[in-house]
Amino acid sequence: MAAAQSQEQLAQQGQESKLLEAIAPVRFHLEQMQQVVTRLEKDRTEQFGTIQEQLKNAIDSDAALRKQTQALSQALSSNNIRGVWGETQLRKLVELAGLIKHADFSEQASFSTDTGSGRADMVINLPGGKSLAIDSKVPFNAYQEASTISDLSSGEELARRKRLIEEHVKAVKSHVDALSSKSYWSGLSASPDFVIAFVPSESLLSAALDADAGLLEYAFKKNVALASPVSLFSVLKTINYIWRQNVDETQVRTMIKLGKELYDRVGKLAEHADKLGRSITASVKDYNIFVSSLESRVLVTARKLNDLDENTLGTEQIPAPAEIEAAAQPLTASELTK
Repeated sequence: MAAAQSQEQLAQQGQESKLLEAIAPVRFHLEQMQQVVTRLEKDRTEQFGTIQEQLKNAIDSDAALRKQTQALSQALSSNNIRGVWGETQLRKLVELAGLIKHADFSEQASFSTDTGSGRADMVINLPGGKSLAIDSKVPFNAYQEASTISDLSSGEELARRKRLIEEHVKAVKSHVDALSSKSYWSGLSASPDFVIAFVPSESLLSAALDADAGLLEYAFKKNVALASPVSLFSVLKTINYIWRQNVDETQVRTMIKLGKELYDRVGKLAEHADKLGRSITASVKDYNIFVSSLESRVLVTARKLNDLDENTLGTEQIPAPAEIEAAAQPLTASELTK
């Protein structure tokens, strides 16, 4: 009985051994999978921590940006600060276009107009003594309030946004009317009969133009040209190019004028040289005549006198001066013999 149980246990152990051998690869793969799962969990934890940090940074940045935006909005709610901001943007734009202060433009220029006295934020100098007035305008309050309402809103919020945009358009038209009434062009020398109203933000102007398609025409009829930073920059770049071309043409004309003047003066100098040459030739002839007279008349008599009483005079023979055979070189160049 005991022997039978022992054989049964041995058989059972053998089966268990075979089963363990059979599942050994499975165990190996399970261990590998466990390692992979552990590594993935570790990576997930690290990535989650990184994402949390990035989200925190994004939230902090958004809060800082919102704070700065609110501060900027509050600052721009003041008319004086808006004016300074617009003038600063205009100055930067003009300098980026390559124009030079006091030479190509002047700031806060005062002058008399048909309607009284004028004071433009900037006057651009154009070639030929011409000029162009630019004034910065920042219609902001209604647009600022409207921008807080989403385009996708509906109902009362959408109607309120539309009403605020209409007020924004009215503010732009009010600036146009004010500039038109000042007639800056009448107080400038040789100025086009319009003034540029610079709006220092693309969104400020585009919002008004989108709401009122006839706004540009309205401004043109008032002799006012509405300009955003992009459109004004292209105009200023063109003016800078015209200035450079004008300088180049002026230099060429100056060079031509100087060339003609130099040519005339060289001709005059040639006349003096020819006169000097004739004078030198005449002097040579007179000298040779003098030498001939000295040799043929004076020295002959002097030698005869010396021969009479050499000891008394005590002089040696007087040498005769040689004649000058070379003459002044005549001018032969066609430019110098006119």
